[in-house]
Amino acid sequence: MSTPLDSLGMQDATLDLPNQIERSADEARQLAGLPSASTVNQVVVLGMGGSGIAGDIVEAVASPQMTIPMVVSKGYECPNFVGPKTLVIAASFSGETEETIEAASTAHERGAQICAVTCGGTLARLVAEWSAVLCQVDSAIPMPRCAVGAMSIPLLVAFDRIGLITGVDKQIEDAIATLRLRCDSIQDGTDVSKQIAKAIGSGTPLIYGGGKIGEVAAARFKNQINENSKSPAFFNSLPEMCHNEMAGWGTVDSLRDLNLVPVHLRHSYEHPRLAKRFEFNETLIAESGSITGVQAQGRTPLAQLFDLILVGDQTSLELAALHEQDPGPIDVLTELKQQLSR
Repeated sequence: MSTPLDSLGMQDATLDLPNQIERSADEARQLAGLPSASTVNQVVVLGMGGSGIAGDIVEAVASPQMTIPMVVSKGYECPNFVGPKTLVIAASFSGETEETIEAASTAHERGAQICAVTCGGTLARLVAEWSAVLCQVDSAIPMPRCAVGAMSIPLLVAFDRIGLITGVDKQIEDAIATLRLRCDSIQDGTDVSKQIAKAIGSGTPLIYGGGKIGEVAAARFKNQINENSKSPAFFNSLPEMCHNEMAGWGTVDSLRDLNLVPVHLRHSYEHPRLAKRFEFNETLIAESGSITGVQAQGRTPLAQLFDLILVGDQTSLELAALHEQDPGPIDVLTELKQQLSR
């Protein structure tokens, strides 16, 4: 099912996702000190990497309901419009992400209402000094990328309690039930993730998703392959890729020559016109290869997004096993942080 070189227990952490979501939701419902909707004119989520994806997940699920703008900002800079009526959520699993800390500090200087989602570290210390809201994340989770539920679910629960969105509890319940079924198929060896990993093999996946949900799922899929299997991968979203990247398949032999493996991530909340675009892409690529695809399970947007996330996470672990890679440590990123610390 996964690599025997799994030194940090990434497989166990992956299969714990439905329980992680359930625990995180229960804990987030106890948060105190959240602002009221009348004091918030815009929302900004700060975060990088495995923590930053939390903002993307929340934006994909919450934005269709929200009547105020939401921005996900990944970098050192704090958006210039941030002020006293901005809710700024700083997401950093370690609490030491320098980009997030700098941007959050600027937001505090501008009088923003701040909430942090973190295990601790410098960010937790600053939040205490600022008398801001802190959502504590379980530090026993082995890596930030394994904390995708713990980092994102508190934001959705907070938005619901503030009054920015509704119906979160129902979506969380559906996500938990859907993910438990997916975990069962992973454990009994029948899940589609094993088939996707086999199709990718030693190739480079091109992962395509439709709309915001598909885009976030595709980005997460790509990132997990990079970090867990230490392999290159690329993603794009429809309809955007139909206006540029698709032209690259004009010489269809390039797919075969470069050993590229297209993967389609589909869900029930795509715009109706996207189906024809996916079909055209499949027809175009069929001349030199085939599309590997997966249809999201679940009844709600959150459930379908997390289902695609879990498929991608498990596929990356299957690829790690295939490539005889330990999915846990990421030596090159550790080296980069050491270089920056000097």
